Amino acid sequence: VRWINRFFTIYVFDFLTSLNLPMWLVLVIITLLLRAIVYVPTKKSFLSSAKTRVLRPKVEEINAKYPNKEDALKRQQETMALYSQYGSSPLGGCLPMLIQMPIWIAMFNFVPNAIELRQQSFLWADDLSAYDDLISWSTNIWGLGNHLSLFCVLFCLTNLLYSYMSMRQQRDSMAAAPDQAANMKVLQYSMFLMPVMFFFMFNQNASGLSYYYFVSTLITILQYFAFRWTLNEDKLLRQLEENKKKPRKKSKWMQRLEEAQRLQQEQQRKAQKQGKR
Repeated sequence: VRWINRFFTIYVFDFLTSLNLPMWLVLVIITLLLRAIVYVPTKKSFLSSAKTRVLRPKVEEINAKYPNKEDALKRQQETMALYSQYGSSPLGGCLPMLIQMPIWIAMFNFVPNAIELRQQSFLWADDLSAYDDLISWSTNIWGLGNHLSLFCVLFCLTNLLYSYMSMRQQRDSMAAAPDQAANMKVLQYSMFLMPVMFFFMFNQNASGLSYYYFVSTLITILQYFAFRWTLNEDKLLRQLEENKKKPRKKSKWMQRLEEAQRLQQEQQRKAQKQGKR
């Protein structure tokens, strides 16, 4: 992902530093620019989750129709057909994650190596290129060191809040079948492990990097509230009902999925015949 830094981050960073702006403000501006780049896919992701949420009662009807584990394939087929009819995709929320990951990695490589951040202070951090040991002690603790970086703590707390919001959004959107409820719950709560991992990764890293991720995550949370506040779910449901009336061409992904399901059904029938024999 070095091309992100080579053709974007470095030029923007050099331009902003030439204006003699403080480094904390330079990082904020870069964060805003990067968030603006991924704004459209982020909004599409939220709309995709909202579509799934308003269609949840219909999915729950399908789950009630096929409650048994052996009916999982039929349940999946009807659910995907439902999403296709209404012009929705439960996987639409994955796109922003895939787009943001290269940016996330690029900044992870850029900020600690930016020599302009050395000896640049902001609030309690004396050097944005090193960790901010606002709280320290004499004994080294494995994985933690002998200090507590406040910017790292702030980043992990905002990430914990974002994980909680994502879990609630996923829980409100996805209607898990009875035999899948336990797996969904484990998957949702596993999201809380990421902030814990980040804490041990960033506590001894550059405070400027934790500061950047803190601001970026905070902006993401504010965007979520803004999208949720301005969304009219009744209007969205009416739009989906209108989409259902329009003839829709099956996407190649949907065609491949149906073909895979057909092959799976044939394998199940062959396995059942062999079992009877």
